Amino acid sequence: MVSAVFHSPLEAAPAHVPIPSPAPGHGNSAMHSVAAAARPAMAEAQNASKNTAPDPGPSRVSRFMSGFWLAVLPPVLGIGLLVLIWEMVSAGTGKSIPSPLETFKQAVVLFSDPFYSKGPNDQGLGWNVLSSLQRVAMGFGMAAVVGIPVGFMIGRFNFLSRMFNPLISLLRPVSPLAWLPIGLLVFKGANPAAIWTIFICSIWPMIINTAVGVQRVPSDYMNVARVLNLSEWKIVTKILFPAVLPYMLTGVRLAVGTAWLVIVAAEMLTGGVGIGFWVWDEWNNLNVKNIIIAIFVIGIVGLVLEFALIKLATAFTFEDVKN
Repeated sequence: MVSAVFHSPLEAAPAHVPIPSPAPGHGNSAMHSVAAAARPAMAEAQNASKNTAPDPGPSRVSRFMSGFWLAVLPPVLGIGLLVLIWEMVSAGTGKSIPSPLETFKQAVVLFSDPFYSKGPNDQGLGWNVLSSLQRVAMGFGMAAVVGIPVGFMIGRFNFLSRMFNPLISLLRPVSPLAWLPIGLLVFKGANPAAIWTIFICSIWPMIINTAVGVQRVPSDYMNVARVLNLSEWKIVTKILFPAVLPYMLTGVRLAVGTAWLVIVAAEMLTGGVGIGFWVWDEWNNLNVKNIIIAIFVIGIVGLVLEFALIKLATAFTFEDVKN
């Protein structure tokens, strides 16, 4: 029974400690034979422990190369697939759609002097992009000034939420271009009408996301504010604003994306200087290569705006802001 609980000293002895032989006249022959039989097994275990060194794992260089190829190879393959499909469509349509090489050559010509000006209706691509960005900034800025405070009030007060929810549900699905004739009628000009269209399409994401953020503030925060008898200004600035900031910036991102989409269509209808008018003018001249270049320019500008807002959101919030 004792042997079942306690291990033999032979089993507990370290592998590098030799087992002493029993002294003559005092040892037991059976014990001596057991020790002699255990020595080869212990030596074999010692050799095995030396041969099984820990696996160092992949080196730092191999990990860097693996991450590099994972970050670079998929986008390169995606762009290559786009160029391949583009080339096939160009060949299948008898070159009515310009090939990637022809479009690239035309892009080099356009970007060699993007800020030329030969009159109000003949300006470089750079001036048209800047004019569109200016309209987007003005309409988007006014939408932020109005939409974010309205979102705070709707989320903070249940009465205002019940009053404005039907109006938002009714007006939000309306196409932004449907508001353009109203802007032309009221403001009597193409440029303010385009800014009005940007304003009306940008305000809804800001109102909705800000209101949802206010409504999702933990009730414990508001209970602490009541106990401390904080003023409404302190509640907004010290409690609501930090908690709502991630939701608010998400609404800003959605609003900017929508505004950049709408301005192209609005400028096609109103004319003047802008990337949308430039696309429509190139279509009237049957210059398809410039239209394709404008598509890429619109996409790149939208991507830059999105990336800048993601960086802004990441800098001002403690949460990871996803695409």
